[in-house]
Amino acid sequence: MRTRKLPSSRRRTLVCQPDPTAAPLSPGVRRGTSLGLFLAFSFASFSAAAQGSGTGAVPSGSSGAVVKPAKDDPKAAKKPKLVPPKLVKFASAPYPEEAQKAGIQADVVLELTIDQDGKVTEAKSVEPVGNGFDEAAEAAALEFVFEPATKDGKPIPAKIRYKYSFTLTPAEPEGPGPEEPTKPAVPNTGNIGGSLRIAGTKGPLAGAQILVTSNAGVQTGTTTDGQGRWKLEGLPPGKYDVEISSPGFTTGKFPFEIEPGKEYEFDYALPPEVEGEEVTVQGVRPPREVTRRTVERREIARIPGTSGDALRSLQSLPGVARPPGLAGLLIVRGSAPQDTATFVDGSEVPLIYHFGGLSSVVPTELLDRIDFYPGNFSARYGRVMGGIVDVALREPDISCTGPYGKASDKKGCYHGMAQVDLIDARVLVQGPLGPLKNWSFAAAGRRSWFDVWLKPVLEEAGAGVTSAPVYDDYQFIVDHKPDSNSRLSMRFFGSHDELELLIKDPAAQDPAFGGNLSFSTSFWRAQMLYETKLSKDLELNTMLSVGETKLGFSVSSFLFDLSLVPIETRSEFGWTLTKGAKLNVGTDIQIVPFEVVVRAPQPPRPGEPDPGPFVTKPPLEQRQKGTGYRPAWYAEAEVTPTPRLRVVPGVRLDFARDSGHSDLAPRINARYDIVNPTLDGDEDAGKLAMRTTIKGGVGVFRQPPQFQETDDVFGTPGLESNQALHYSVGVEQEFTRHIELGVEGFYKDLSNLVSRQAADDGGFDYGNRGTGYTMGLETLLKYKPDKHFFGWVAYTLSRSVRQESPEEDEYLFQYDQTHNLTMLGSYRLGRGWEFGARFRVISGSLDTPALSEPALTALYAADAGAYTPLQGEPFSERLPLFHQLDIRVDKRWQFRDWRLSAYLDVQNVYNNAAREAILYNYNFSRRSYQQGLPLIPSLGVRGEF
Repeated sequence: MRTRKLPSSRRRTLVCQPDPTAAPLSPGVRRGTSLGLFLAFSFASFSAAAQGSGTGAVPSGSSGAVVKPAKDDPKAAKKPKLVPPKLVKFASAPYPEEAQKAGIQADVVLELTIDQDGKVTEAKSVEPVGNGFDEAAEAAALEFVFEPATKDGKPIPAKIRYKYSFTLTPAEPEGPGPEEPTKPAVPNTGNIGGSLRIAGTKGPLAGAQILVTSNAGVQTGTTTDGQGRWKLEGLPPGKYDVEISSPGFTTGKFPFEIEPGKEYEFDYALPPEVEGEEVTVQGVRPPREVTRRTVERREIARIPGTSGDALRSLQSLPGVARPPGLAGLLIVRGSAPQDTATFVDGSEVPLIYHFGGLSSVVPTELLDRIDFYPGNFSARYGRVMGGIVDVALREPDISCTGPYGKASDKKGCYHGMAQVDLIDARVLVQGPLGPLKNWSFAAAGRRSWFDVWLKPVLEEAGAGVTSAPVYDDYQFIVDHKPDSNSRLSMRFFGSHDELELLIKDPAAQDPAFGGNLSFSTSFWRAQMLYETKLSKDLELNTMLSVGETKLGFSVSSFLFDLSLVPIETRSEFGWTLTKGAKLNVGTDIQIVPFEVVVRAPQPPRPGEPDPGPFVTKPPLEQRQKGTGYRPAWYAEAEVTPTPRLRVVPGVRLDFARDSGHSDLAPRINARYDIVNPTLDGDEDAGKLAMRTTIKGGVGVFRQPPQFQETDDVFGTPGLESNQALHYSVGVEQEFTRHIELGVEGFYKDLSNLVSRQAADDGGFDYGNRGTGYTMGLETLLKYKPDKHFFGWVAYTLSRSVRQESPEEDEYLFQYDQTHNLTMLGSYRLGRGWEFGARFRVISGSLDTPALSEPALTALYAADAGAYTPLQGEPFSERLPLFHQLDIRVDKRWQFRDWRLSAYLDVQNVYNNAAREAILYNYNFSRRSYQQGLPLIPSLGVRGEF
């Protein structure tokens, strides 16, 4: 609380607070976001109900809105239940300096546009009052968070009016009053006390801890009472520091000096803690898929073993298998990594993790959401039969309120972040784009640096490999909002990974595999997004991107060099047909000019005996240029015949010029609320949510053959697409507001798979003779974040089987993992400390062993001077059980205009030697295990403003 002397003889205390009795004057159709357009019909009744109440007083503590049926409607009692927004997070506005000096007060009436998540997307003054009050109130209101308006228990967008009051209220006179004489102070000592409230409100903060420390280090403490009052008596004269803390609130500190025989009283406000940017693994629209996994920002940033990386948090969800050591792969529901596609706002990217899976290619700070669909995904997506990950970049932050913002003008404020740990370093800056109105920008960059300190460590240890991978990524975003119904976003982002090794002592099994080894991957994308409402019932979302992808690998005389220039465009029209029905139609077009150079032998197919060292295999070489063309068209309906039931049928048509085939893929999924307290008229639904939902879906998913599989030299032209039929059924049960259980069974029937058979000329021919299936059960018991704790237990039971042709035996697919159990949790200890742990128990990976009979382990290849193993059944041996414990400790220090945080993230705490593969000696007569990563501590420091 700041105080200042006014010209009059009495002192006034500056108070900036909301009016708890302010009523929204006209809730109505939300016009500030395209994603909520299809719900616009619901606001006709919402607006009529609200306006029927007028602008009369609202009981204290309410959301500030009055909604009741019109008296002249005989069917009003049967109308859907409408609940207005309720403010749950208030942001204080700085008092305009000139108005404060002049002693001017004002009430600003704002019109707020609130989306389905309760976020304020637009705030504007209805009747400007001047003197800087309008700008300050508008900026503060954009930081408000509401409990969203609901219709029949479902969140809907809304517009309300809110009165923001700026007042200069008299403070208590200094010294004793005539009616309450001050208690005489103890001689040679002083007393200190005061009142504590929640910043931005008049509400007292009870139970907060007050700690007073003298210069000599002597501490005295107390707690606030039910009215937020506190007092300490008999303190010796001298200088002291006061620290005020409470769980869920920012810690406050201030110095003061006690003089003998005096009493001091302070009025202090403690703001709630700010978690930073929100990233949700979900979309803002109602789901068009059976299953979408959701992880909140606080969970993402605190999951042990991820170093706060949002995309690495996916690996702790059901249905996601553990990849082989140091392989940055996503293995979803028993599918191969190439069966899952990753996108950035609809633009496909070749990889989602940097080399070794140590970090993702898009930093958490720039993420708006992550949509993860493990199966039965929407007709918006195609060309794969596994899963989908679609990452959305956020709008640049230009807010001027909160713990980091400083008041300026309507153009906004700048923010920055810098972080460094043992793996990489990153920076971010964002804010308004100069003097341009409604323009903003964000720029970020990251580079690994563990190669700098790891190389001397490896050299000192005498390791055979003395180099480490290097990676970097970068992102630039420019956003423009010409009006409340439109948004234009232009981005440029990319990534680069590189590893170069000198193999001085190649393995005895393959003496040709030596010399210089280099591996690099890189990509960049220039992307433009445009979202707008063309009319009340029609919206448009479109994306265009151009980029380049490069992949290079070379060792000895073998070479692979691929260059792609992908051009992608997506457009979708959303048309609200009538109440409870919406139609989405769109196009998804890929044009990919490419150039490839390959010099290598054909690899053996799964389970086939190894033909020997590389020097014994005849190499093939191919140099080719061309253009891939893969357009697609889709249509999907969102039908809600009743508030409990939602059905989404869709169909997609794909064409691949490289294979010459078209694919038709129909799909349908549905969700039904068996029990929903809000729909059932339970007035206490917000206190105890007991929702029970069943869900299910079935669909056809087709994946074109890979380009090399239809190549004239390495493949077979004319191949058809792989096909998968997805079936899933599940149930979601909410026990309380924080505890939810989800159980889902899935089955994927695989057919027409591309496989290889031996050809008459000694090579291989590709065909569509492969089959297989994947089946499993996923369970997720989750405790959603509260003020102190979050956590979950995820378990997946699955089996993945393949068959190369009808004449051959079935075998377990190489990415099969029978059991996958993850248990994690994180607890806030207070005063900025948080502790978390993750424990995983997972079935070992599969490997193809060499025959164990001493006389039949290998054959000697005289021309190469090396042994060739005689292999057993493909993927017939499972490696030992994997188990690992990770822990994380965070500490945050909050200052007035910036925040400092530090964390220690330790992977593999008890240093379990995970078995990643089987290794053999030169003649395959002895074997051992290749061990995974040891204990890895990562210490990081981060500053934000």
